[in-house]
Amino acid sequence: MGKLLVICGATATGKSNLAVDCAKMLKSEVISADSQLVYRGLNIGTAKPTVAERQGIAHHLIDVVGAEEEFSVSDYEERAIPIIERLISEGKTPIICGGTGFYINSILYKLGYGNSKGDKSVRAKYEALLSERGKEYLFEILKQVDSETAQKLHVNDTKRVIRALEIYETSGKKKSEQKDELIPRYNYLAVAIDYPREELYRRINCRVDVMFNSGLVEEVKGLLSKGIDENCRCMQAIGYKEVLESLKKGDNESTMRDIIKQNTRRYAKRQYTFFKRLKDIVWLKPEQAKAEYVVKLLDNSD
Repeated sequence: MGKLLVICGATATGKSNLAVDCAKMLKSEVISADSQLVYRGLNIGTAKPTVAERQGIAHHLIDVVGAEEEFSVSDYEERAIPIIERLISEGKTPIICGGTGFYINSILYKLGYGNSKGDKSVRAKYEALLSERGKEYLFEILKQVDSETAQKLHVNDTKRVIRALEIYETSGKKKSEQKDELIPRYNYLAVAIDYPREELYRRINCRVDVMFNSGLVEEVKGLLSKGIDENCRCMQAIGYKEVLESLKKGDNESTMRDIIKQNTRRYAKRQYTFFKRLKDIVWLKPEQAKAEYVVKLLDNSD
């Protein structure tokens, strides 16, 4: 079982820079775990690391789909695991960097669905329905038999939708009624940078100001002019959805900034809550967030 270095936590805490520095020390590569960096054309509002900021370090799962496309946790898992396995086979430590907790969990753990065993014939039936009637039809079936699970899944996450339907049909019980088990896939060291709240908020506010000064509004307008529908999943990201709504209302730029800053601060709180549940995570003081310190932790971890 290979070992991973996971650099996670709230937005605007310096994860990307720390990941690059660690990759240089470890002679390894970075795998992004950010649900918005996968989209091409969303650069400013996502704070996507530039080529210069990547400092020659290979970064994976950035710019892998068009802005009009959908990308699920299952899609991420299917693309990330082979990269991780390759790096481990080369004797390298994969570096996972990002703030999307569900992406990170999909790598660190396999999800065991209680005592429900798979049934290929049932799965094939729903896969055929998907092909014939579409993902929305399949999702409606799930909502009817297990609305609680449906609320936790996205319509595009067809792999998990089919698995939930398979569980219901083979066991007679809803997936939401069964106790899921997280099965460790890799050994890992997970670190997150823990800024005092006032300093974190200052960093968030500063980042949003930089986004506007770099042309966030123009980026959103450019996406719309290219035919990207405002209802696309990527356009629901913080920064993009607020600009869209403000453009409709005729809000001034100052109002846009304030709304995005507020929503980003709220998102950071949710990220803290999520990652506090990650097993054995090490919270770093800002002055500890150096590659030398993190690599030493990695060397000394079990």
